[in-house]
Amino acid sequence: MGHISKSEVEKVADLARLDLTEAEKSLFGGQLSQILDYVDQLQTVSTEGVSLTSSVAEIQSEWREDVVVPGLTVEQALANAPESNQGLFVVPKILGK
Repeated sequence: MGHISKSEVEKVADLARLDLTEAEKSLFGGQLSQILDYVDQLQTVSTEGVSLTSSVAEIQSEWREDVVVPGLTVEQALANAPESNQGLFVVPKILGK
């Protein structure tokens, strides 16, 4: 793996909660390195005189009136929740091990 080390792949996988095999770590490390190589290649292209754009296609935002509409009741929002407590969603703890 060029730019991306195995330990960096493992760190990103851990942050994303991915359990990767050794083969996947090697594969993804190589793919990420190729992406970084391509970004390095793009950095060498002169963009002097090129106007800034946020999109390659001309897009105009569609505007509409901001109209207040009724929302869900607490009961409706929690109707399909696997678990709730005192009007709140109960979700698994993800921080800390």
